Amino acid sequence: MRLRKASSSASASPPGRTRSFQLQLNPLTGDSEWIVVEEGDEEGGEEEKKTPKSLLATTCYLDMLNDYPRNRAFREAIEKTITRPCHVLDIGAGTGLLSMMAARAMAKLGGAEEGRVSACESYLPMGKLLRRVLRSNGMEKKVKVFHKRSDELMVGVDLESPADVLVSEILDSELLGEGLIPTLQQAHEMLLVKNPQTVPYRAMTYGQLVESTFLWKLHDLYSSELNASDGIHLAPAGLERIIHVKQQQYAMRCDAISKELRLLSEPFKIFEFDFWKRPDSHGETEIWVKAIDNGKVHAVISWWVLQLDYEGSIFYSTAPRWMRSSDTEIVPTLAPEGGENWCDHWKQCVWLTHGAGMPVTKDKHVLFKAVHNDASVSYCLKFDDQSAYNDFNSENCLITLLPERIALYGDKDWRSALIRAIKNALHVRSSPLCVVADDSVFVTILTASLSKTSNVISTFPGLQEKGARYLQAVADANGFSLDRIEVIGRRTACLTSDGFRQRKLHVRSSPLCVVADDSVFVTILTASLSKTSNVISTFPGLQEKGARYLQAVADANGFSLDRIEVIGRRTACLTSDGFRQRKIKFSDPGLCHGFALWIDWVMDEKNSIVLTTGPDSRYWKQGVKLLSKPVAVDVVERFAEIEAFFEPSTGEVTIKSSFSSS
Repeated sequence: MRLRKASSSASASPPGRTRSFQLQLNPLTGDSEWIVVEEGDEEGGEEEKKTPKSLLATTCYLDMLNDYPRNRAFREAIEKTITRPCHVLDIGAGTGLLSMMAARAMAKLGGAEEGRVSACESYLPMGKLLRRVLRSNGMEKKVKVFHKRSDELMVGVDLESPADVLVSEILDSELLGEGLIPTLQQAHEMLLVKNPQTVPYRAMTYGQLVESTFLWKLHDLYSSELNASDGIHLAPAGLERIIHVKQQQYAMRCDAISKELRLLSEPFKIFEFDFWKRPDSHGETEIWVKAIDNGKVHAVISWWVLQLDYEGSIFYSTAPRWMRSSDTEIVPTLAPEGGENWCDHWKQCVWLTHGAGMPVTKDKHVLFKAVHNDASVSYCLKFDDQSAYNDFNSENCLITLLPERIALYGDKDWRSALIRAIKNALHVRSSPLCVVADDSVFVTILTASLSKTSNVISTFPGLQEKGARYLQAVADANGFSLDRIEVIGRRTACLTSDGFRQRKLHVRSSPLCVVADDSVFVTILTASLSKTSNVISTFPGLQEKGARYLQAVADANGFSLDRIEVIGRRTACLTSDGFRQRKIKFSDPGLCHGFALWIDWVMDEKNSIVLTTGPDSRYWKQGVKLLSKPVAVDVVERFAEIEAFFEPSTGEVTIKSSFSSS
């Protein structure tokens, strides 16, 4: 994970404090967003207490530290490389494991006083943990820590001299995504001696052509819709690529789908990156790949192998398991001892081809072209050195979605459930006004297609103008008129009464309605449309001002304040039957390491249509609440108590658990 340091003025950031940007997943949108982390210089101070604990918990550091083959390989390579007292630089030091390995290697040589280790870690929470780890191991005087990025270090200012040895592990599943190339370039230019020693010594990437119906469905919506036969066409004939996945490598644990893959080639080397010299920003290669079977290439699976020492005797590989039994000599692997090694910090990568797959014939060759820049790799398959297979033209693509969303849109069961739910909802309304409160093009098209009298307002907060142009392109194929659809292009919290143009919005009444923000408009609208509902408005920001404003407009809008209660705090402070403490019994004895979490969406009042995001659903991910320590449980005497809190404004879920005996 790469972090950028914020350049802020003294007035914006108090003296003695440092700001940095942290990449964090937004649970409401699914997007990665930069947040500001600000901390004081003194460890354990007030600012550190305010730092969200999840900043470290959501990283892959713990998983990586438990990767025994990785730890062993780096230790052996560092001890083999450091043969004299020297200056070692650790870039992206993390918890300081590699720095401590280097310091210990020099201590074994009897040169601990002459040698030195410099560790730079720009991520402030991790940098503070690094210092605590060094103290716990008695190495705080053997490793000098810099809370900086490597391109902010200066020889003569921060470092006394250029480093003789570089140890670093700024690698992601694709290899280049964490800025490996620019980091090595700057280090060789500014921070290292000429001809330095490095651990790792080099990295090699490998690829393999595969056929897989599962991977095919992740990108070819047009073919999936041919099998759906429900009359809804998100990718109509002639516009097959109007919705597509982004052309990039996707990190994926391919071992989990190994039974759904047909290997159509032997593995082949793609790129080689030397750490011991300055790498180039751009590289290209072309390889004639021989097919080992007839089939269709739906994807290219790739992985990397680290050669950690100069001689080439110590390796670490992210290759899939099927490579461990391979007799292919060009792909060195390092199998763990004592069973399989769980590795979630580094996965394999999948590059999805276009359309229905590139046909190949056994013993025939196809031309594989690979290109890399500073941060990513792209592939292209060709029948020969002239014509590319199904070459992708981004101009034909209006909407770019994640592979899982493409597969979900093409899933027959998911589509059928939504069709039944929306049919039932529209059946009881005449000329309904429907609001699609997200970027769902499927729900928009489905609603407009099922009811010829409906009017649809689609917020499309992310798609915005692209969403409007997309609807215009597919309207004829789906048999609806654009004059019944309006694209707002902003979130529902930004809607006003003008957006509805005096049309009646049908709201299903319930005994209790909760307005979970400061929206006075939604409060008034809910109370006006339903004369029987009770309304709770949280008004966390407005508080008493919101109550006074409601009093002023109550008479003019014809509703009674008797049915409205202003809480004046966020919904996380509210309790409901759905989030109270629950007692969970165990079905089998053993060790409980945590809880898996997912959502079941109940689509109708009769509970007859349910869309689950649980483990049986292939295109959803589940959440996991890990326990700090495993707990022994049995069927008879032990049970767990779970309490959950949900904050709608941020999408954050807090889970508290305890274990008791009956």
